[in-house]
This record gives sequence, structure tokens and C-alpha cells, in this order.
Amino acid sequence: MLTVMNLEGEWKLQLDAEKQGLILPYTDSMNLPGTTSHARKGPRSEARRIDSLTDPYLFEGWAWFSREIDIPEELSGMTSFLFLERTRMTTVWLDEEEVGSRDSLNAPHLYDLTGRLEAGRHRLTIRVANTDYPTRGGHLTSPDTQTNWNGITGRIELQFCGTSYLSHVRLDPDVPGRSVRITAKLRGSSSATLTVSASGAGEDSARRVPAQNYAAEPGKVSVVYELGADALLWSDSEPGLYNLTLTLTDAEGKVADRHELLLGLREFKAEGDKFTINGEKTFLRGKHDGLIFPLTGYAPTDVEEWVRILRIAKSYGINHYRFHTCCPPEAAFTAADRLGIYMQPELPFWGTVTEEGEENHNQTEQDYLIREGYAILEAFGNHPSFVMMSLGNELWGSRPRIDAILEAYQAFDDRHLYTQGSNNHQWVPEVLEHDDFFSGVRFTRDRLIRGSYAMCDAPLGHVQTDVPGTMKDYDDAIVPPDFRREQEQGNGEDGQMAGTGTVQIQYGTEARTVRTGEVSGEWIPRVPVVSHEIGQYATYPDFAEIGKYTGVLKAENFKIFRERLENRGLGHLAEAYSASSGQLAAACYKEELEAAFRSRRLAGFQLLDLQDFSGQGTALVGVLDAFMESKGMVTPEEWRSFCGEAVLLARFPVYNWTAGENFRAHVELCDYRSRSRRDTVVRLEWELTAGGDKLAEGTAEAAATGNYTDLCDLEFPLPGVKAMTRAALSLRIPETDIAKTYDLWIYPEQERGVLDSLIWFRELSNAALALLEQGESVLLLPSPGELENAVQGMYSTDFWCYPMFRSISESMGKPEPVGTLGLLIENRHPVFRDFPTEAYSTYPLWTVVENSASLILDELETEWNPIVRTIDNFERNHHLGLLLECRVGEGRLLICPLNPEKAEESPEGRQFLASLARYVQSEAFRPTVRMDAEALRRLIR
Repeated sequence: MLTVMNLEGEWKLQLDAEKQGLILPYTDSMNLPGTTSHARKGPRSEARRIDSLTDPYLFEGWAWFSREIDIPEELSGMTSFLFLERTRMTTVWLDEEEVGSRDSLNAPHLYDLTGRLEAGRHRLTIRVANTDYPTRGGHLTSPDTQTNWNGITGRIELQFCGTSYLSHVRLDPDVPGRSVRITAKLRGSSSATLTVSASGAGEDSARRVPAQNYAAEPGKVSVVYELGADALLWSDSEPGLYNLTLTLTDAEGKVADRHELLLGLREFKAEGDKFTINGEKTFLRGKHDGLIFPLTGYAPTDVEEWVRILRIAKSYGINHYRFHTCCPPEAAFTAADRLGIYMQPELPFWGTVTEEGEENHNQTEQDYLIREGYAILEAFGNHPSFVMMSLGNELWGSRPRIDAILEAYQAFDDRHLYTQGSNNHQWVPEVLEHDDFFSGVRFTRDRLIRGSYAMCDAPLGHVQTDVPGTMKDYDDAIVPPDFRREQEQGNGEDGQMAGTGTVQIQYGTEARTVRTGEVSGEWIPRVPVVSHEIGQYATYPDFAEIGKYTGVLKAENFKIFRERLENRGLGHLAEAYSASSGQLAAACYKEELEAAFRSRRLAGFQLLDLQDFSGQGTALVGVLDAFMESKGMVTPEEWRSFCGEAVLLARFPVYNWTAGENFRAHVELCDYRSRSRRDTVVRLEWELTAGGDKLAEGTAEAAATGNYTDLCDLEFPLPGVKAMTRAALSLRIPETDIAKTYDLWIYPEQERGVLDSLIWFRELSNAALALLEQGESVLLLPSPGELENAVQGMYSTDFWCYPMFRSISESMGKPEPVGTLGLLIENRHPVFRDFPTEAYSTYPLWTVVENSASLILDELETEWNPIVRTIDNFERNHHLGLLLECRVGEGRLLICPLNPEKAEESPEGRQFLASLARYVQSEAFRPTVRMDAEALRRLIR
């Protein structure tokens, strides 16, 4: 456009909740861009949301905005448009005459005002509606994310150009030819001259490409602009950019139109089981994004704010964003262009795609969603960062209809890769003919490609159930060994198992029974596979965060959770709960991510999430809070050691070892740096240290073999330690920042039967009570599975958030989640003299926790501070004790609901039992809390 008239500033306002129509005179005003909530317009609600943040000024209905505009003589009669960057459903009037309506939730609203804006004063009126959408809108309108705001955000302007102008400008980069094809529609009846010029952006601003002139005739313009043999290429690691300027000059030599665009020369493709960028394989290190911005309640539209946000994500190794049922504003794409982030917007749909004649078929909604896809492609498709698109989240329904939509988008715009949706047909997925890649969590019931699941989606993942180690990858799940053997024998056909029926599934935040249709059995993906929404490890709230909510949205949910904890008498533990659960969650994420990097057939992953999710019950699953600020769980540098361009990986079966054992590990490098930065020979330095002493060290070299290099096999005897010892296995590639550290624990040999030397019981029997009355020291190990007043042990932290999946499990008739968030340990207590531990869960305690239960202490009248607490979720807030001590009569009692036979099967379990036994027999065993027998019987039942 040649000239822009900015319409930011004060507008008259009339709120119309009942949608009765405009009533004059206007009674209020507010500044645009903005939202009614941000401007605090309308009555304040005292409601407190518990499942998400609270918008106290939420307004739903029609909001009428009006202002006077003065058109100068020089703009009179020009081609003119009203541009509204991001809003809801709008209808526009100019001088009381209706111009039209627009309903896109993702793309700008553009109104042609040509012939209507003569010189002088005009009244512009815009009605914004945020109810009765053609579709529910996914995370674009959800209270779980950016809220269902009303208003207009971003640019609000009148755009003017000559009688000849360009529309539908499209850039098709040609990497082999080092050029770009520019196509557009030339509007107007006269021929014109198109001048194209380019200069480097950012650090490459001194780079210039000579301008070229092209003759342009009315209709379609198509030209090829050469950038030169040394042209910059765009990728996540080297995001070379050009500022491209298109200038249209009419037959009289006057400039009629101008467009300034960012150009990135790139080719993002699916080749086999991997994505490539400009011919090099790349690995997607993605995060989910639902446009959560608590201070505004809506997504920012300024580039610098998005640069700040994406730069934080990139500092944690992220190179990919998947937008859940939403598309961000243009500023997000521009920032991603600058920083090198692969972007995947998604249609605002989370439901079932049907065909005409089917039950509940909604053709209006389906047509709207298809139009939204085209609008997204038109508005943002030129950005080099826009490389992928999804049709929605966890869709069900007609596969042929979904595939037809994919085919149409591919024919319309082949610059991007498309997928049918994220985790479609969850339990019975299938790659469609026109899928460029697959995004999901499983291929069949047991072929799982992430480490954690909700109980209603069980079986659970390896991070939740397996003995901790570093062996797991997903290669056998992606291509099972039986299929590989068949291929090697010359029989490459998939085994098919067709069928129809119904399945009960998690459907959003509820349960639903859906038809499966025709489904295949053991099918093998032949496109890149991206694991969907991995992680989801919950942490306890940090109530200090409440003070950050100084903008539109308020953390009433956090305040309610704090009140619940205080009502239990546990408010003083909030900070420790948050910190300890956070450390466990970070360790779970490390194993989750390393399993992905060990998987040579995987093309990438999409975390849920790097940051907390404010809704759906309040899912505090991030290592960053909702403001993209650190929660103190892990530094960016440490996170990048297991989530970066290049990751060192050691494969070994367990973290807990016995003194004198031979430690064995296979060391490999997953390396997706560009070829120019990869070494031809990789040198590894490693060492094992403990307490400042070097126990073993060495070096190894190997010729690099592409993205995965097997470096060496380590084997060395572990020292004959006399006490439980924590050691660190450190790996590094010299002169790089590629490094990794693993904690190992080494135990002295412990004989089985360590409990034989003391008095211990499996239940609180009369015999046990009699010994206590006589002043004896007793160890009580109640059988975990027989306790009524207890929560069963689970080492991994809770999935997503307890209230949401408790409700879903109940509605599906499936087991409820355990719902706990790890341990809080009084680690300086003398009971741990022979079992040194952190204040939070670490791998020596995995066997103990998995074979234990925690007593519910809620109803006790006596204040009892367990030595080891289990952290409960913020909904239940049980006071839970895993290891407790007390005086009973003249005796002393140590209680730990634990299966000792299971514990004795591992060196760490034997060490734990030995530490308990030695403590019970020591002078240090001096409990201070007194309990009577009857209270104990009520507790341990």
C-alpha cells in the first residue's frame, strides 16, 4: 500500500450483551487496539474460576465501536481498504451504510471501501461479536488459554493505493535456482511496471540484490527474481532473510502500490522418515502453544514481544512451535522468520469431521473451517517459518473427507507440509494418502511413542512404569522387529486387520464413544513421525506467582489452591512442595526427551509444554510458568544438554549399581547441526567422579556417520565403596558446548534379610503394641495393597492435572490416576545416615515408592510431620506420609508402608531397608510425637 491512515486511539463504545442493536447516543469509549476486558469495560464479575485463570471483565455479546475519520483531498477517490488485523466476527458500516461482514478468527478482516471515501468527514462503525461462532474456535476462544475476548487487536488502519495495485502476492522460493517466483494479481485496467529489489535483513543488511523491472499486464503477474549464486538460505540454525520490496509504477510513471515482505530462501520437505531443510535432515524439537498471555488475555501483535518469547524458547533448544487449534498473529511468524523457528498453525477445530447425510453433520461449520485454512495460507503463507499445517486437534470422523481436504490444500499451496490433524483417531490412527507427516501418540494399543499417558489412555508410558534407565527408544514401536524381518526376507506387505466398531476415548476434557470405522492393524508409517504432546508432568503451584497477575487475567485458581492447602494446615510447605515436585518433573522430562533423541526413526516431538498451561483444570506442566519465566527447575543450559541440536546419549540399563560391578554403557551422538558445523571425526572425553574424586576417565574417537554416530562402548569396574555413593558420569565433546551428565548411585553389597536383626511387623498387631508398651523399638511395614486409608505409590509425577483426568476416568469407568507429585524429604534426618538423599525424589527411591503407599493423615488431631511426605495434587491436598515416627507408650515406632520383599530385589531397596534398620537400633531413634494405640489403629487400617 502507498499510504496508511492509522486508526488507533479512542473509539466510542456501546456494549450490547443482549444483541438488541445499537442504541444511541454512545455511553462509553475505549482505546483500540485492545479488548473490552483489557479496558475493564462492563460490569465486574466476582466469579472465581478454578479450572483456569479468571477474566473479571469478560464480556460476551456485541461490542459497537465508532469514530469519525477525516479523509484529506489527496486521498479522495483512491483505492481504499479497512484493515483489522485480529478480531472476532465483525460487521462494518460507513456513514450508516453497511459495508459487509467478516468472520475469520485467524486472518485479518479486509473491507474494500473504494468509491466510498471521498474527501471530508465520515463515520466508521464496527460491530464485534464474540458469540455464535461458526465453530467453537479451539484455543482461539477458550477460557483455558487466551479467553473469549471481544475487541480488535493489532493494526487498525485505512490503506490507500492507486487504481492499479497488487493483491494475493505469493512468494515461491527456489533453492536450487537461488531465486524466488513472485506471483500476484494485478488489479486495474492498465499495464504497469513491477520493480523488485532485495537487501539482506538483520546482520546481513549490507547485502544488496540488484533491482529488476518487469512488465505487468492486468490479471496474473508471474516473475522470477534471481538472488545470485551466493544467496542466503533460511533454516532454524541459519535463518538468512531478505527484505523484499515490490514497487508498482503505473503507465504515467507514478508509484501506484508498494509491498514490503520478508523472504527466506528455503525448501522444507518430508523425505522418507525425516524432514529436510534445504536438503539436510532436521529434527523437530517442538513445543505446544495455545496463545497463553495472562497480562493481556490475547496474543501480542508486535514483533519484538514475539522475538522475546521465541528467543526464550530457543534458549531451551526449541526449534518448532505447534499451535493447538489456533494460528498466531503475523508478528509471531515474523519473529520466527528472524530467529529460525519452524511454525505449524492449526485449524481451530477439535471435533468430528462428517460427510453429508451422516448424523450430526454440520456443513456450515465444515465449510467455515476449510475457508479458515485458505485464509491462513493466504495471510501468512509467504513466511519462511510457516512450514507445516494441521487440520485440527484429535479429530475423529470420516477419513475420506479429511483426506480430501488435505488434497485440496496441497493443490492450492504446496509450499507447506500438511497433516490430517494432531493425534487423530487416537486409538486407531492411520496415515492417509495425502498426509505429508504423522502426528500422534501410538500406532496401536501397545506401540507407544511417548513416555507418559493419562490413566484413561492406559497402558501408561515407560517414564511412568519402567525401572529408570537410559535404554528406551521408539524405533521398535515405529517399525516393529517382525516387520523388519519380513522386509529382509522380501515380504514387505503390512499385515492388515480391518474392522469396524466403537471405542470410548478421551474427547477434549470429557469422554465420548465414537465409531472407529475401517481401521488397519499393524501398519507402518511411511512418512515422518512426530510424537504428539509429550511430557505433561505436573508440578505443585508456586503461590509466589500470584503477584505476577497484574493484567487482565487473575489467578483466582491459585488463590483457591492456596486456601485448600492452608485449610489442611500445610500452607507452610507450599514453597517446598513446588520446588520438590519441580525437580522430579524435570527429571521425568529429561528421560522423555532423551528417549526421543535415541529414536532414529522419529522425526521430532511436540512438548506439552515448555510453559505452564493455565486451563483444563490448571495444568502446571512447564519448566517455565505461564509468563515464559523460569520456575527454577532447570537452567536453559542443562535443558539443552538433552534438548538441542546435538545431544550426547549414554545407554545403560539402570542408575543404581552394586560396588564392584562392571558398568557398561553405549555412547552415541545425535547431531542435527548443519553439515558445515558437524565434525568428520568426533572426539569424546568422559569421566566418572564422586565427591571430588575421579574414579575413571577416558577418551574415544569415531568417524561421524551422519545424524547418529556410535561413539564407543564404556566398560569399567565400579569401585568397592563402603557407603552409598553418588557418582557423576560426565560426557563432553571438547571445544563445543555439547555435554551431558548422568547421576549414578553405587551401593556396598548388602545381604538380604537385613530386617532379621530387629523387631518388625507387617501390621499393627496386639503383639506389636505390647512390645511398644514395654518400651521396645519397632519397625512397622504395613502391606501397601491392604491399606484403606492410603494412596498407592507412584514415582512419576501426575499426568497433566488430577481434576481433569479424575473426572474423565470416572466418566469412562476407568481407574483414577494416583495423582501424586513426588516426595518431600527431611533429608538431614538421621534415618538417612546410610541412605543419603536429596529433599526431592531421586532414582534410589524409585523401588521404594513403586512398592509403597502413603498414609492419609488428614483426620489426625495430633500434628505429625512425616520424615518423608508424598506431595498430593492441589485438588485433594491430602496430608500424606510415607515414612513417619512416633512414641507409643514407652516404645518407639517407625512406620513405612512398604513391601520389603520387593525392596530387597534391588541394591537401592536393600540399602534403604538397611538404613531404616540401623536407625531403629540406634540412639538417634528418638521420636517426639506421641500417638495412642487407638489413633494408630484408625490411621493404619
